[in-house]
Amino acid sequence: MASNTPSLRVGFILLPRFTLNAFAGFVDSLRLAADQGGRSRMIHCSWEIMGTKPVTSSCRIEVLPRVPYQDPGNFTHIAICGGNSYLDHEEDRDLSLYLKKASRLGVKLIGVCTGTFAIARAELLRGEHVCVHWNVINDFRQQFPHIEATPDRIFLQSARVITCAGSSGATDMALHLIRQFCGSEKAQQAIRHMILTGVRMSNSPQTHFFEAIHEIRDERVRVAVLTMEQSLNSKLSIESLAAHLNIGPRQLNRLFLREMNMTAMRYFRIMRLRYADWLLRHTNSSIAEIAADCGFSDAAHLSRDFTAHYAKNPSHARHTDAIKLSSSTLTD
Repeated sequence: MASNTPSLRVGFILLPRFTLNAFAGFVDSLRLAADQGGRSRMIHCSWEIMGTKPVTSSCRIEVLPRVPYQDPGNFTHIAICGGNSYLDHEEDRDLSLYLKKASRLGVKLIGVCTGTFAIARAELLRGEHVCVHWNVINDFRQQFPHIEATPDRIFLQSARVITCAGSSGATDMALHLIRQFCGSEKAQQAIRHMILTGVRMSNSPQTHFFEAIHEIRDERVRVAVLTMEQSLNSKLSIESLAAHLNIGPRQLNRLFLREMNMTAMRYFRIMRLRYADWLLRHTNSSIAEIAADCGFSDAAHLSRDFTAHYAKNPSHARHTDAIKLSSSTLTD
């Protein structure tokens, strides 16, 4: 490989109805790290969008691939960007053959959003532990019951593949790759250009994931939990939640008592407290900001409920965790 060849070389394959946010965050992270001064020359990173025809994203914006499938050996990684087409069970044989060739050559595959479904259909995930978006975890497990899948992080990297939940997590994943292949300075350059405050670790939880959704037997309770997870900063009422499911509040509570051994609103409150606890331990946000992010009226409201649930107030929880982290750092 020539000395002036970029260290990180990514070939993109866009699937029908791909998620634009995930793809754009990934490719623009590469662009901003590739050069100096926003000139976008492919010096440290390079990328190519491959395909034979225009591909329409889930938001109806069309992207025209620049070249047909290239020799996989030209790339360090090949990223398959999916979206709303994950329910199309039919395998794209040409894509599967290409991915198998890439894998044989030692090129690392990246499943972005539901691009992981395509890698699984190519039978390249056997023995792998993969990460998928919480919103599609049930569908993935139904289609590929032999593959261990988790929605408890934003991306997961092994020797052969990287699987990413998608959305903004694709940007974090791209920045980790840039740091790994091009150095911390180039990653920081991209972070500054994107006006980000930092980059999340791979094991950062997906913001809306708290329970093993697949273990919930009743579909109505499962949908209710997913709705709660998307409504953490709002004042979701049991009436509106029940109406969303076309059932009454009493029936909803009976379902939750049977499945979760608690009422729906108690479950929602505990979910918000768990999220508040995570924010206390992993961010520098003020308690008032965390209260707003978790749907509490103010810091006092959060402190009261947090103390009742955890037997310590938010400030003490954050301080205790900081002491533990400091001690573990010293003893390592």
